[in-house]
Amino acid sequence: MLKAGIDMKVKFLQGFAHKVRIQILECIRDEEKTVTEIVKSLNGNQSNISQHLACLKGCGLIVGRQEGKYIYYSLRNQQVRELLTMFDTVLADVENDIACCENHIGFRERTE
Repeated sequence: MLKAGIDMKVKFLQGFAHKVRIQILECIRDEEKTVTEIVKSLNGNQSNISQHLACLKGCGLIVGRQEGKYIYYSLRNQQVRELLTMFDTVLADVENDIACCENHIGFRERTE
């Protein structure tokens, strides 16, 4: 595979590489929401959520639709929704392996 293809995959996967970004994706999985609604749902702060929304948008995972003074965020398309579902399916199969993997100890400590 071409290096450019690998680099693009890595950039795309960065959108999934943070707990808050996954929470946002799950939050808007079934319906679009404003930043305020997302902040309230995640019990987060607006600045942090906005930064993660910008990352998700930059990675091509979400879109924003302006209506009046509000921007409504949603998943980019059905394929992103299906990808989230596929993550759940694969995770159900491998979660015991992940839980036992010593390479994830530092990751677990950083996200808790």
